[in-house]
Amino acid sequence: MRIGRPRLPRTLRGRRRLVQGLVAGCVLALLPSTWLYVSTADRLRTASDVPRTEVAVVFGAGLWDGGPSPYLANRLDAAARLYRAGRIKAVLVTGDNSRKDYDEPSAMRAYLSHHGVPAGRIVSDYAGFDTWDSCVRARRVFGVHRAVLISQGFHIRRAVALCEAAGVTSYGLGVEAKHDATWYYGGTREVFAAGKAALDAAFHPDPEFLGPRERGIQRALASTSAPQGHRP
Repeated sequence: MRIGRPRLPRTLRGRRRLVQGLVAGCVLALLPSTWLYVSTADRLRTASDVPRTEVAVVFGAGLWDGGPSPYLANRLDAAARLYRAGRIKAVLVTGDNSRKDYDEPSAMRAYLSHHGVPAGRIVSDYAGFDTWDSCVRARRVFGVHRAVLISQGFHIRRAVALCEAAGVTSYGLGVEAKHDATWYYGGTREVFAAGKAALDAAFHPDPEFLGPRERGIQRALASTSAPQGHRP
């Protein structure tokens, strides 16, 4: 069966309606992204003005040969610097461990430990399958009420908006990233992810896996370990 090519309306009025429909569709498509920018405008910080907060949340960003990808390493480096500066007390690493051969949180924990964050100050969330799940679990499973969120700039607004919607008072630290193919892919992906984020914030679906309440954050905050050069 042959499918004919779409034809433009023949009348001026029909073409005007087509253009109006296209413009309206573009506006609707961009509304979620606009919401992210507006709702997080006062929540983004730089490394120099991040408020002192007990907990930082680092979101997974893929593994290379079992270790953090360069993007994930940049996020973890930022968390380690905040800890060494005494601006945070504990780090919640949240990522995907849905397969035995893929374990983001453990790789993140090992990297942070190697870069000066005591193991007792690191808490792992093995069911952070997406940003919404990570935010909901931070609040409902780990009892986080206030946090600094660490991610790349193209993702940090969505992370802040979703954690705020999940009940976590959040400040976003967007780390620098090389503008390579991954960066452009991430930025493009965010345009589409913004729509899902708006739905998540509006309807508050349960995460893929919730599980029982855990006291890892409370134990980490009670730990006597401290960054070198700082007293607990």
